[in-house]
Amino acid sequence: MTIKDFGARVVSVWEGLRPLTKKMLVGALQATVSNSSNTPTQKFSYDAHADWELSRLLSALEEQTKDAEIKKDAEKLREIRNLADACASVLQEKTESAEVFIQLAERTFLRHDYKNIDTLADILARRFSVSEIAEIIRQTELPQIRAVAFETLAMLPAALLVTLLDDPIYHEIAHLALEQQAFEFDNQDAQQILEQLDFDEMNGE
Repeated sequence: MTIKDFGARVVSVWEGLRPLTKKMLVGALQATVSNSSNTPTQKFSYDAHADWELSRLLSALEEQTKDAEIKKDAEKLREIRNLADACASVLQEKTESAEVFIQLAERTFLRHDYKNIDTLADILARRFSVSEIAEIIRQTELPQIRAVAFETLAMLPAALLVTLLDDPIYHEIAHLALEQQAFEFDNQDAQQILEQLDFDEMNGE
């Protein structure tokens, strides 16, 4: 079975992939299908464009799994899901994008894959910038994803959250995270920052 059997939208996205992205995905697909830790890990250059390409392909593949005709063909459905899993695997390993994180998290919650939810939370804390975590909170419509992102912010040093306070888009998010640190975790640094904010507001600064 080939990509051409997966539907016009998938074919269109696939044909737009750069050769390096296709090669990276084929390697990930082989590892996903074999489900073996002994599969050699290949090193590929990864950038924001690859992120975007794989995210589009994952969306197209996931859409195809809902197609009534596709569901009648067990082999085709399995192969589409394998390719989607390979896309998700690469994205989860590499992405630093709020939009892609939301896409992966929505997919994980839909599958009730609670083990992977913990993995995504670890990735968020380890790899994502404080502004991207705040952007996840701002963009997501799922309260579960928002809760994971807020919990991650609450674990970061208070000094990092301060950098968000001057941005009107993220000010409220940072303020809520600081309040959580101050009152739930008794974080002295967060308490001092909130006190200074109250003082500045009282004095019109």
